[in-house]
Amino acid sequence: MKIAVIENSRSRQEELGQFLTAPPVADFMASMFGPLPRTVRLLDAGAGAGSLTSAFVSRCCEKRDGVRAIETTLYELDGEILDALAETMRECVHRCADAGIRFTFTIHSADFIREMSARIAGDLFGTHPPVFDVAIANPPYRKISTDSAERRALRSVGVETSNLYTGFIALIQRLLVPGGQLVGITPRSFCNGPYFRPFREDFLSQLELRRLHVFDSRQAAFRDDSVLQENIIFHAVKGRNQPDELIISSSSGEHGGDVTEATFPFAEIVHPRDPEKFIHIPSTASHATAKEALSELRHSLASLGVTVSTGRVVDFRLKDALRKEPERGTVPLLYPCHFNGGTVHWPKLEARKPNAILDNDETRPWLVPSGVYLLTKRFTSKEERRRLVACLFDPDEVKAEWVGFENHLNYFHASGHGLERTLAVGLYAFLNSTVVDQYFRRFSGHTQVNATDLRTLAYPDRETLQAMGRDMKSLDLSQDEIDQLVTKHLNAR
Repeated sequence: MKIAVIENSRSRQEELGQFLTAPPVADFMASMFGPLPRTVRLLDAGAGAGSLTSAFVSRCCEKRDGVRAIETTLYELDGEILDALAETMRECVHRCADAGIRFTFTIHSADFIREMSARIAGDLFGTHPPVFDVAIANPPYRKISTDSAERRALRSVGVETSNLYTGFIALIQRLLVPGGQLVGITPRSFCNGPYFRPFREDFLSQLELRRLHVFDSRQAAFRDDSVLQENIIFHAVKGRNQPDELIISSSSGEHGGDVTEATFPFAEIVHPRDPEKFIHIPSTASHATAKEALSELRHSLASLGVTVSTGRVVDFRLKDALRKEPERGTVPLLYPCHFNGGTVHWPKLEARKPNAILDNDETRPWLVPSGVYLLTKRFTSKEERRRLVACLFDPDEVKAEWVGFENHLNYFHASGHGLERTLAVGLYAFLNSTVVDQYFRRFSGHTQVNATDLRTLAYPDRETLQAMGRDMKSLDLSQDEIDQLVTKHLNAR
């Protein structure tokens, strides 16, 4: 079926949080639905040009599995795309007629979140919320502020979230009949992190997960839009009892590309005793190997006497205290650009970032006393091989009484002071190992490494980490050498 196409400027897409679904991805999403009723009430919220509904119609027409009518409700706020959406729907009418299926559609040029929140909350007099058997969704992706109209509307129906896409999914699941099906493509970021915990609790209490699909590349799902956010596709059914098992699959996202899949116990995806309700996604063999290698680790950072915090210095708030070059009365200020392999390269005068910060009454609360600290980047670029990138701050290399860690860094410390050196080096080896990086990727679907994520990891005991530290004679070991060292000590436990 031909799908109407509309060109949207990049700036307009970002304003709306709108990224249109490529036909191969739409076709794959449509293939994930289970058995359908004879009359299907379909919801496509944030419909764009209609590619998802078109793919769903094609599936019904080709399978001829008993569907006799499709009653479609579509929401699309962008007036510039409505003509293309209507054209796609008219093509669906003709395609269904040829297959003996009655297809009807209603397009709402309205704000789905505000309108549907009002209907669910009963704010629109005499207007009950609709119900649907099936929903297929590529919701808009954009942060929403705490005082926005969208946030207030969602809060009125008990939904607390900071992004449009999770707001859409939370409302959609409330509109499904028991046993109704939802297939959605969203950023993977909701699977972990503290900000999405209320959404995860809501999602898992109302929807039974049946399948999760991940892409091998961050760009795969929305290649034409240069979107680097990692995305997943999920298939879920309205209900309160999670299955014993579910399917995890992965693919390149290219048309005709191979799809690999495996079945996992649900308890491995969402750990029963995890209060955060993290959703772990072991998408590759290496992830499964990492899980096996680290499954016996039981120690938390707290049990090691170690804490991890986000860098205290928020540079735009202390702008007047920053200095490009060190001078009298300043102390080192470290950014990710100061990472140089496993150690800190400071000062870095050719960098665009400042290298120093004044040490005075205003800035002292945001500084830490000099010592041995392990640093990790909070954000990694697509070019970096590892999601976790750790670096050692050595006070013997950077002489100062106090030091500032900028907000794009996490730092490991002991009650606000430096770490014992062999423990810090052992943590350096452990966190820079491939097996930990792969394990971390199982539950982190974004390029941000939060302090909360690092606290959630399980670690070897203190003695094992110190043994790693003593065994690591140099910080500039190759990746293979680090992996061999870590594997040897983990196996020796």
